[in-house]
Amino acid sequence: MIKSFLMLGQSNMAGRGFLHEVEPIYNEKIKMLRNGQWQMMTEPINYDRPVSGVGLAASFADAWSKMHPDEEVGLIPCAEGGSSLDDWHPEGILFQHALSEARFALRSSQISGILWHQGESDTYRSLHETYYEKLTVIIGTLRNELKLDKVPLIIGGLGDFLGKTGFGQHATEFRQVNEQLQRFANEQPNCYFVTAAGLTANPDGIHFDAISLRKFGYRYFDAFSKRDHVLKPIPGEEQSLKVERDYSKTEQIYLHSMNLASGKITYTEFEAQMAKVMNS
Repeated sequence: MIKSFLMLGQSNMAGRGFLHEVEPIYNEKIKMLRNGQWQMMTEPINYDRPVSGVGLAASFADAWSKMHPDEEVGLIPCAEGGSSLDDWHPEGILFQHALSEARFALRSSQISGILWHQGESDTYRSLHETYYEKLTVIIGTLRNELKLDKVPLIIGGLGDFLGKTGFGQHATEFRQVNEQLQRFANEQPNCYFVTAAGLTANPDGIHFDAISLRKFGYRYFDAFSKRDHVLKPIPGEEQSLKVERDYSKTEQIYLHSMNLASGKITYTEFEAQMAKVMNS
């Protein structure tokens, strides 16, 4: 059975990394839930906006797959850019949608973890003062509704680049939100905090860049696999940027189809490539 992971939060969980800045991850054993089906994962995974791109979940799933090469892993994208904790209240649309997607995924998978990244929309007007209580209600209700009390929850910190430039210049209380996130991870069962220390932003000053998101996903997996907090960068985390593997026939067919659709090859070239794949 597929081991699946619920993706919750705002834009930095959905992913805003520029696609051209990192090598793509293609692996037929890594799935994403789309249109009610488990499809081979491609980025953007969480298409909440036309500007969606690379996210942390891809390298998380890639690290999981390398540790479990004979199993399938699935991602359940439910993040929504710009959403605050109030938007994630259990009676709201975002929470109810995530609940619906999770229940659907449970028909054909085992939810093995929850990936959470949210907070930028709560970094002003002293919203951090009620962050802990609101998050407790959200996560508690989610666990209760889906019977996921023992499933690890991995929550990532906000970037140190906030509060300075671009869209991020208004996120002046990010340190206080990080304190609440760490407090939550320390006090709540089966919850682990992942630092964003050393990670960098897109030019907009609020979204992690693609390289940082690859590293962030690797840190998330380290926290998940060890059931422990990640409080500093991991030595060798650059390995999350390397994609070195032989593609299966299914993956090759997909890659050639993508090249055809994007205009990188002609249909004649596509036919020739397909013939090589089928005869290999």
